[in-house]
Amino acid sequence: MSTEPVKIITDSSAYLPPREQEKLDIGVVPLKAIFGTTVYRDQVDLTNEQFYAMLPKAKEHPTTSQPSVGEFEQVYRPLLEAGREIVSIHLPSKLSGTYASACAAKTELERQFKKTLPLSIVDTPWLSMALGLLVIAAAQAAQAGKSRDEVVAAVNALIPRLNLIFVLDTLEYLRRGGRIGGARALLGTLLNVKPLLEIRGGQVEPLEQPRSRAKAVKRLLEIAEERADHRPMHVGILHAQSPDEAALLADQVRARFDCKELYITEIGPVIGIHAGPNAVGLAFYTD
Repeated sequence: MSTEPVKIITDSSAYLPPREQEKLDIGVVPLKAIFGTTVYRDQVDLTNEQFYAMLPKAKEHPTTSQPSVGEFEQVYRPLLEAGREIVSIHLPSKLSGTYASACAAKTELERQFKKTLPLSIVDTPWLSMALGLLVIAAAQAAQAGKSRDEVVAAVNALIPRLNLIFVLDTLEYLRRGGRIGGARALLGTLLNVKPLLEIRGGQVEPLEQPRSRAKAVKRLLEIAEERADHRPMHVGILHAQSPDEAALLADQVRARFDCKELYITEIGPVIGIHAGPNAVGLAFYTD
């Protein structure tokens, strides 16, 4: 049995900050963005810059697809052959077939290895940097020497404590992508509303309808403050081609909260297809 820490795997919807991904040795299986008949592996075949340049010009709205069973097998197999234990943590099964592909890969590998494998797969209700914070916490636990069962327990304990609140420029991309959830109720609203949304139970749900971007970001911070209730926070700031706004939001968060961790990350194709350009958001949990 390997003496190395439990290996943490996630998917590209987490949009982990590259430095943290490398430092914590987190494996990432790419989802796919599909423009017409061309399939791009997220963060592999398509940069964020290329994606956001292509998105407004696409004749048909692009779609997304989960990694194949074989792609998960390719990631899991060498680790298992080396005696590593794995915890694989993914975006909601109600939004994507990624978790199902991971489970099918485990079943197939157990058939080939002819034994039960030390591989735990976790279906979470989170994506983007909320999933990222979960994965970072799991990797920190693994590097601290926690067992696979302890890492899974830490992930499951953290899942209900997370929040993901975000501001979109428009609901149009959510509508086109069919991922609109409870936010469908906002579709008939005035064009100058900047929807403030959250992920709840693995779905997009409306929070408020501020009349301007500035008011939406102000409310985002106020809601975070209510939920944090003066406790230390772990924060991920996410944006879609809005680095200056994300940096400003980070400054406001640092000034307002006791931040144990703060990461800034850009969301790419598999979330950007649904969120559209100029989205900005806050993922967080408190101690």
